[in-house]
Amino acid sequence: MSTTFASLGIRNYRIWFFGALVANVGTWMQRIAQDWLVLTELTDNSGLAVGVVTALQFVPAVFLTPVAGLLADRFDPRKLLIWTQGTLGVLAAVLGALVLGGHAQLWHVYVLALALGVATAFDAPARQVFVSELVPPERLGNAVSLNSASFNAARLVGPGVAGLAIAAVGTGWVFVINAASFAFTIGAMLLMRTSELQHMPRSERGKGQLREGLRYVRRRSDIVVILAVLFVVAALGLNFQLTSAVMATEVFGKSADGYGILGSVLAIGSLAGALMAARRVRPRVRLVIGSAFGFGIASTLMALAPTYELFALATIPVGFFSLTMITAANTAIQLSTDPEVRGRVMSLYVLVLFGATPLGSPVVGWVAEAWGGRWSILVGSLSAILVAAVAAIWSGRRWGVEVTYVLRPRPHLVLTHREEREAREQAKIDAAAAESGVRTAA
Repeated sequence: MSTTFASLGIRNYRIWFFGALVANVGTWMQRIAQDWLVLTELTDNSGLAVGVVTALQFVPAVFLTPVAGLLADRFDPRKLLIWTQGTLGVLAAVLGALVLGGHAQLWHVYVLALALGVATAFDAPARQVFVSELVPPERLGNAVSLNSASFNAARLVGPGVAGLAIAAVGTGWVFVINAASFAFTIGAMLLMRTSELQHMPRSERGKGQLREGLRYVRRRSDIVVILAVLFVVAALGLNFQLTSAVMATEVFGKSADGYGILGSVLAIGSLAGALMAARRVRPRVRLVIGSAFGFGIASTLMALAPTYELFALATIPVGFFSLTMITAANTAIQLSTDPEVRGRVMSLYVLVLFGATPLGSPVVGWVAEAWGGRWSILVGSLSAILVAAVAAIWSGRRWGVEVTYVLRPRPHLVLTHREEREAREQAKIDAAAAESGVRTAA
């Protein structure tokens, strides 16, 4: 098996991967159906209402994710995931029943989106930690990247299927399908051989454990930079559900199938980014910053696309850079964090990635209504370029990063930290000393 798919050679991870793939398809179908329900059935194309729903879905992460991370450090993440996945399935079934019964109102969607956010807040840190128990440490980076590939393969299929399903049978059945899809992840976890799991050290109950996780991150300037870049881009740039819906309906005059296609085309780039990331052994901060900058440039071009077809094509590099940034951030933090605090540190990663959305999506929704769909994208792209530039300048000065240009064997830039240069110089000194010793002995 190639290095890209190395983790699929492990039985437990293979079961998890395909079970999660089915559930992820259902999740993406629900996201499209939920936005379409609010945008076209419960309101008169209100981008603000869609932004509020998105915010309610993510706002619990702000308050609950740190606690959820502590639970993931303290308890078996597999058992936590069985409960959270079951809850997510029940919530999808309730929304489906309301829509099919003709009783759905906007406030119902608000309440269920908030409940969905609560369940997701507890699900996400456990999911991050559980990956490290499915594979040995040397394959963790590959497993994290394949998880992203699964999620984005689902994004490639889910929106298109959702658009066709909405047109054929309506939004209600899409929610029912998603509810059924969670049986696959629960079944996968029940089928696993627990004796083959890589059990991580569990944290003991004690005072100040949440503060301990914060202190750990505060001492790690590399993690702080990653989280800062991720926060800005997630808050203002990763609002694809909202911005694509507004662009599809208001700018290009498309219906549900046209909106769903945009999500699928975006996923082409995201899937490519995930598969490329699966080949990297240990991504670094520089990749996160560079990807954020690339995302800013690509999304600027997307916002300026004059036609629907060019807009759809422009989503491919946007998906590529956004997924590369997210996956590199995830893997870099997981691989460099001590196992005893990994749940709490990854909860901060999840908090930044998902918790930034409640702050940014209403702003982006307001921009869409006030200035139009193109500006709702530009506000995120310009912010991404700015934060990437600031992070690069700060990191270069703080860590003494040196940029050099190499012509052979292929032209490329080389970024080296002060520690790397010092290690190379020390290696040269040690090699010279060893050579001198050999000559003296001779």
